[in-house]
Parts: sequence; structure tokens; C-alpha cells
Amino acid sequence: MAKQLLFYETPMAVNAARHGKMSVDIAGDYGFAREVNSVPIAAAEFALCAAEYPIVFAGEASAPVPSVILGLDGSKNAFVGADGKWLGTYLPAYIRRYPFALSHQDDAGTQTLHVDEGFSGLNDKGKGEALFDGDKPSAYLENVLKFQQEYHTQHQRTQAYAKRLAELELLKPMQANYTTPEGEKRTLQGFFTVDREKLKALGNEAVMQMFASDELECTYLHLHSARNFADIARRAGDAARAA
Repeated sequence: MAKQLLFYETPMAVNAARHGKMSVDIAGDYGFAREVNSVPIAAAEFALCAAEYPIVFAGEASAPVPSVILGLDGSKNAFVGADGKWLGTYLPAYIRRYPFALSHQDDAGTQTLHVDEGFSGLNDKGKGEALFDGDKPSAYLENVLKFQQEYHTQHQRTQAYAKRLAELELLKPMQANYTTPEGEKRTLQGFFTVDREKLKALGNEAVMQMFASDELECTYLHLHSARNFADIARRAGDAARAA
């Protein structure tokens, strides 16, 4: 699996003194994610992601992280075009939230909004959306903060789902076999999938708990999404031939 935080280079707490004259220009350029072949997703995204990405569980089996596979060849993202455009239909929230991120809560429950100062779209030329209106956060920045807070809440709910899978010992190592355009056979590994047999052997109480919390639906969406590995291989092959 690829390193998942590479496109955050120099995150800095957003404040008027430092960023009062700054703007953010996304302009539909997702080149920053070009070398990331997987990103975490929230449980609320499973239905949309399962339509075009393989959903897997990264990290350790005791603390799994639901993620989508975006490429098969090392750290190459098959969904970022040569011009930086996103080639997929649904853009995962983890990528949409960039260049911003919300820090973890401290002991007092405070969260801090950060912006990656290494992002090429952060500028003092007035291009894009201004971060501040005088000394006050702009309407754009207020919306960014709201989105980040919603993302954080969804992340916590997703952690609870992943923890349940770990506690029920439903995960097993998984690997995806594919063939490069040159005919070379390769294997992508280092992630987990839900064991169908163990899932079917669950007791009624555990099944009903997962059903009531929509976790069972997420689990079957994950299993169904494995069919998307074939499309990832095709995309990766097309990109390699174009290069």
C-alpha cells in the first residue's frame, strides 16, 4: 500500500496573522495525489466508492483502516490524468478535503484547522477563494471548517465499524494478482478483506448489531467492490501505454 499522507508536506495552523492575505485555488487540479495509490474512506462513502474502486482494509488487522485502491503500480494513481484532472466519477472525501486538515482534539476538546503551505494552489495573488475577510474567516473558510468537522465525525464512526470487524476477527490478508501491459504478472498485497465464511458463521446477535448500524451493508459493499480490481488494472495499463 502507498504512503497515505505524502501530499501533506507542511501543514500549518490557519490564522489571520499568517494567512490573512492568502487564497486557495484548487482549479480542478489533483496532481498532488498523483503518487498516492490508496486513501482512507468513511463508511458513509462505501456505496459511492464501491461503484468504481476496490474497498480494502489497510494497516494492522487489529486497527484496520477502510481505504480505496486507486492504482496498482507502486505509488501511481490511475485516476489522475496527465493534466491533473480526476478521471473517476466520485472523488473521495480524503482528497476533497485537501489542502486542509483538522488536528486531533487536545485535552480541552479543541480542534485546529491546518492548511498545507506546500500546496501549489495556496497563493497571495488573490487567485481562488480568500481565506479571510479582514481579520475574520471568510465564508469559504467557514464552509471548509464545517466540512472538516463533518469529515472528522464520519471518521470516528468509521473507526467504530473497523474496530467491530477486528473484534469479531472477520479480517484476513488479501492480495490482488494482475498483469502489466508487458505481460508481467504482479501482486498487490499488504491489506485485508472480510472473510466470507467467518461472516456467514456469525451469531444472530452480532449480525443484528451490524445490520442495525448499517455495518453489514458496508461489509457487503466492500466484498462486492473487489470486482473493480479489473478496471484498475485496465486504467493502469492504459496509462502505462500512453506514457
